[in-house]
Amino acid sequence: MSYVDEVYSMVVEKNPAQPEFHQAVKEVLESLRVVIEQNETAYRRDALIERIVTPERQLLFRVPWVDDQGQVQVNNAFRVQFNGAIGPYKGGIRLHPSVNLGIIKFLGFEQTFKNSLTGLPIGGGKGGADFDPKGKSDREVMAFCQSFMTELYKYIGADTDVPAGDIGTGAREIGYMFGQYKRIRGVYEGVFTGKGLSYGGSLARKEATGFGLLYFTAEMLRANGIELSGKKVAVSGSGNVAIYATQKAQELGAKVITVSDSNGYISDPEGIDVALLKEVKEVKRARLTEYAAARPSAQYHEGRGVWTVKCDVALPCATQNELLIEDAKALVANGCMAVAEGANMPTTMEATEYLQANKVLFAPGKAANAGGVATSALEMSQNSERLSWSFEEVDNKLKGIMVNIFCNLDQAAKKYGMAGNYVAGANIAGFLKVAEAMTAQGVI
Repeated sequence: MSYVDEVYSMVVEKNPAQPEFHQAVKEVLESLRVVIEQNETAYRRDALIERIVTPERQLLFRVPWVDDQGQVQVNNAFRVQFNGAIGPYKGGIRLHPSVNLGIIKFLGFEQTFKNSLTGLPIGGGKGGADFDPKGKSDREVMAFCQSFMTELYKYIGADTDVPAGDIGTGAREIGYMFGQYKRIRGVYEGVFTGKGLSYGGSLARKEATGFGLLYFTAEMLRANGIELSGKKVAVSGSGNVAIYATQKAQELGAKVITVSDSNGYISDPEGIDVALLKEVKEVKRARLTEYAAARPSAQYHEGRGVWTVKCDVALPCATQNELLIEDAKALVANGCMAVAEGANMPTTMEATEYLQANKVLFAPGKAANAGGVATSALEMSQNSERLSWSFEEVDNKLKGIMVNIFCNLDQAAKKYGMAGNYVAGANIAGFLKVAEAMTAQGVI
């Protein structure tokens, strides 16, 4: 058995019932196989691969809080500090009923390489809880967030571990968490990113993941002789990433014709009305049926099916494992030329391999959606300097980072004989920086 296969078998054995984590490790190790085999003697001696797939620290704790009826509720919470070789742990906090340790480990593992790709000094981490903020009052959300932070504060800090938002964790939740951290620690520091502008947040942070996705996608297309302008784009999701990906795609001359939510999807041949989408989702927090009711050109469809809509470019921006093999086949049959992941691991491995085999340009999330964490790191820099940069300054830095990420992974793929395989290129480029830092710092 090869070293790669040995390590993967160890991961499955030691981390039972964590399929998302297994999937992430398998995908990364497979694409790193050629690099690992070239350095197998040294990596085996130092157990480098075993260490890189094992979190440095896993925190599990309960979060008791009182609901509006006076009933005590209890949630399970997690923080995985996966790898700090190149900087403080950095990664969001996900609040959703589906959250478990395996999902947080998968996200933290991916975050390690994503953060490395940005070229900024940030390590990989992730956290969350099986708490659902939907349907909760502001007081209930505050009660949960304050209890959550009363435990987590011991393990985070501006130079230790800097959480951010994620699914279910927006400006409201970050505000409550930051406030409780400040109250307990008695210090005002850049311990969170995604903060409100009035207390240390960065302009362009809200837009960053969606905007960055399009900067990356446009550069990938351009490197392959294709212009984004004039293309039809299918987007899944209707949250923060999807909304701002839609906005930037249309600013760059493309036409976005779909968005979706957990109940169904919209197809709008006239192009998604971004202002209306923001009104429905950001202001009213309503379902897409309200978008369809207000937009004569739009049709609402119940259930899955967003990837059956004919498009040139597909941007999955909803959640993990949303784009399945049958979806990949539909995209290929309809002539889709590029898929770029706006969410974390939204495409199954089987679907990814099918798209690549059919010459569809495929950009993995750890590269394509790195704009959010890159701008979070820029927020950390602003906090350290006690300065606030303009929207244009942040946006220009973001664009430069995303273009540089593509160039680095493109070169890495070519160097190891896998030109055009951007999954392998992203994993190799991210891995080599982390591996070099780990080796330099000794066995820790």
